[in-house]
Amino acid sequence: MQLVLDNLESIAPVILRGLRMSDDEFLDFCQEHEDLRVESNANGEIELMAGTGPKTGRRNAILTIQLGVWALTDARGSTFDSSTLFVLPSGARRSPDASWISAARIAAVPAGQEDRLWHICPEFVIELRSHSDRGANLDEKMREWIANGVELGWLIDPENRSVAIYRPGHETEIVARPASIAAGPPVAGFVLDLSKVF
Repeated sequence: MQLVLDNLESIAPVILRGLRMSDDEFLDFCQEHEDLRVESNANGEIELMAGTGPKTGRRNAILTIQLGVWALTDARGSTFDSSTLFVLPSGARRSPDASWISAARIAAVPAGQEDRLWHICPEFVIELRSHSDRGANLDEKMREWIANGVELGWLIDPENRSVAIYRPGHETEIVARPASIAAGPPVAGFVLDLSKVF
């Protein structure tokens, strides 16, 4: 499907309705438009967003590196970067900026599906607010993660130097200007150094 989108950064996200796709069709669509970030919501609507700029890309890499190094040492699960899409129980296809999934949950992925979209929700996600993100949309996305099985979610806002912590059954907690932030379950022991993110 050929798309012509002008000035996507100023109007993102663009919502495409009426394009119900199988997982394979969705992956093909993503590959056709690899310059965009593509997700879909629980209604099957396709959401197109501009790719990240260098500043946000560097920050995303810092998050993923720290979580990845910790996960390799901890060995209870694996880290995934911002290009990894997951199919949530709601049917939404989402890609957090960084995520962690326990080895037990990964072991439940059916044989032969390792290179397909996983119908799985990470236990831990990190979302990073960029200059083009709208706060209400990100809060809604974090609540969607929690509703679909995330046990701990962090929304990091570099401009305001804050971290919003999301957990099932708890009010959102805002931590202002932390130098670092320590995680609880399911990634207890992980400490994120925010000095290079803020």
